[in-house]
Amino acid sequence: MNAGPGIEAVSTVGAVADAAIRRFEAAGITNPKLDARLLLADCLRKDASLSEETLARLEPMLARRIAGEPVSRILGLREFWSLDFTLSPATLDPRPDSETVIEAALARIADHQFALRIADLGTGTGCLLLALLSELPEASGVGVDIAAPAVRVAVANAQRLGLGARASFIVGDWGAGLVREFDCVLSNPPYIPSADIANLPPEVRCDPHVALDGGRDGLDGIRAAARGAAQLLKPGGLAIIEVGAGQAQAAADIVNSAGLQFLAMDEDLAGHPRVAVALAGDRCGSAFTIR
Repeated sequence: MNAGPGIEAVSTVGAVADAAIRRFEAAGITNPKLDARLLLADCLRKDASLSEETLARLEPMLARRIAGEPVSRILGLREFWSLDFTLSPATLDPRPDSETVIEAALARIADHQFALRIADLGTGTGCLLLALLSELPEASGVGVDIAAPAVRVAVANAQRLGLGARASFIVGDWGAGLVREFDCVLSNPPYIPSADIANLPPEVRCDPHVALDGGRDGLDGIRAAARGAAQLLKPGGLAIIEVGAGQAQAAADIVNSAGLQFLAMDEDLAGHPRVAVALAGDRCGSAFTIR
């Protein structure tokens, strides 16, 4: 689709915003006003005035959005759990549904001052681990990702958020190389069936393929996360794994087959089954409220 005429001829902030909104509306962008204003605001923060440089910076950003790239990718930043996370081409773009993982953990941690050890398998930006650590001042954890560039982004996010002393990140294949010392294992694994990826919205297809592709049935990542959790959790520990649409029963069977005890499938804000919660070993001595 043609991106439309440029914005070189307009001279006020309001006129620039209106021109961008019209182009987004013509391109069928879902939230044209919000997206246009976010991109323009980012340019103005950098230039502090509506200069030729501002317009030159804005124009390719508008073109990228019209081509289907989400605003978060263009800005390189995503808010998650009220924290700002830097993105890169190597990381998944965190989405609000994944906050259900944090809610599921916090709802079951009896004492938020407890010195829990947490592992985040397939950590990406580090958002799951770092969001949970932001709520648990005595907890610490390790994030694991197969992509070294993603690990570098997670390390930078931890430092910027003031959580670097309690969070470490390593390049690895799920839980390989770690020892059984964790109270809680989190994961948002890839869970899109391979054949479905080509039909995803353009905004989602901007995510790295490895972070989306769950194999032929979409369950390979869930299987790997469940196996990793079973290997890493101490008795009484909790696994919290995000799943995709229509995968609730399969995920329950997978965590049970991995040697965990399926407990519940928590729903996201839209009422969709989103997070499988499972227990390692016996309930006795668990640091969690079991439900």
